[in-house]
Amino acid sequence: MTATAPITQDVKTFPRKLPEGPKNIVGLTRDGLREALIEIGTPEKQAKMRVNQIWQWVYQWGVRDFAEMTNLAKAYRAKLAENFVIEVPEVVSKLVSTDGTRKYLVRIAGGHEVEVVYIPEEGRGTLCVSSQVGCTLTCSFCHTGTQKLVRNLTAGEIVGQIMMARDDLDEWPEPGVGTGDAGPRLLSNIVLMGMGEPLYNFDNVRDAMKIAMDGEGISLSRRRITLSTSGVVSEIAKTAQEIGCLLAISFHATTNETRDVLVPINKKWNIHELLTALAEYPKASNSERITFEYVMLDGVNDSDEDAHRLIQYLKDYNIPAKINLIPFNEWPGSPYKCSSNNRIRAFADIIYKAGYASPIRKTRGDDIMAACGQLKSATERARKSRKQIEAEAGLNG
Repeated sequence: MTATAPITQDVKTFPRKLPEGPKNIVGLTRDGLREALIEIGTPEKQAKMRVNQIWQWVYQWGVRDFAEMTNLAKAYRAKLAENFVIEVPEVVSKLVSTDGTRKYLVRIAGGHEVEVVYIPEEGRGTLCVSSQVGCTLTCSFCHTGTQKLVRNLTAGEIVGQIMMARDDLDEWPEPGVGTGDAGPRLLSNIVLMGMGEPLYNFDNVRDAMKIAMDGEGISLSRRRITLSTSGVVSEIAKTAQEIGCLLAISFHATTNETRDVLVPINKKWNIHELLTALAEYPKASNSERITFEYVMLDGVNDSDEDAHRLIQYLKDYNIPAKINLIPFNEWPGSPYKCSSNNRIRAFADIIYKAGYASPIRKTRGDDIMAACGQLKSATERARKSRKQIEAEAGLNG
C-alpha cells in the first residue's frame, strides 16, 4: 500500500478537499447546515425547523445515528443518512495521569494526529483543545513549537474534540433532557491552548466556538471559553467582535530582546503593538480581565526587574489583567530549566503586592506529557537534536 503524502499548506487556507462522499455535518454553522439540507431537497420553508431539530440531536444529546432522531419522519431520516454523516475525531489512545488528567491522541482526516487534554477539578473540568496539526510559531520553550505546521483543523475537527471528550466522560444528557438539568458539568470549560495558534485558523475556530456556545447545543457560556494567542495582533479585535470569549496572551517576557527568542511572533508585532491591541479587547468584547500567561524560566525571564516591568506595562496601558505564572514543564531536549520555587514565589509576591492576581499554576498531567507546552503529535514529530533546539533558541553562543 502506498503511503499517503502529508498535506502541506499555507496557514490561512483550508485543508485540501477530501474525496466526494457523504458530508460530515459536524462543524457546519446553522447557515451551512440549512444550505446543505436545501441541497438534498428539504423545502426552504422547512429548512430552519429541520436545522433546529438536527442541531439539538447532534450537539445537545450527542446522537450520531440519524435513525435515532425520532421527531423526524422515517423517510427523511433515511435521506439524511444517504447524504450525511455525523463524525468526530477518532481516539487512537488515551492516557490517564495519577491526578486524573486525561490525554487523548486523536486521528483526523489525512491520518494526522493531534492531542487533546481533559483536566478534572472539583465541580468542573477543563478541556484543552487543539486548533492546528503542529504549530507555525516555533516558540523556543514549547515542545509543540518544535513541530512544523502541517495544516489547520476544520471547524468540525475542533468542535469534534469537545464531542469526543463528552463521549469519553459519558456526559451527554438523555434525549429530551435539557443540557443544564443534570447538575455540574464534567466538561464545563474550554481553553484553546492545545496544539497550534488559534488566531492563524480564525474562521474555523470562530465557527467551532459558536457551535460550542450555541444555547440549543453544547451551550457553554463565552465566559467558559478562553482563547490563548501568542500575539497575532491583526486578529485580536476580530476575536472580540466575532467570538467574544475570554482572552489569554502567551506573554512570557518583558523585553523585546527576550520575547523575540521565546515567542518569535514578537518580531512581527512587538510588545508595544501587542499591549495596544490588548488594551482595547475588554471594551470591545465586554470581557473580563485578560490573562497573561508567563512561563517561569530560570535566569531568562524571572528577575525582580521583569516582574516590575510587567506591572508597569499593565498600568501604562490600563489593562485589567491577572498573571498566570507557569512553572516550566521540561521536555526531552529542552534548552531551558524551570525557575526555583523560591524565585517563582518572589516573582508572584511582587505582582500580588502591586494589586494583580498572580496564581502559580499547578502542574497537571506531566507524568503523561500532558502539561502546558508538552503536547506534540506522535506522527508529526520533528526529530531535532538538543544542539539544534538550543541553536534555534539562541542559547549556544
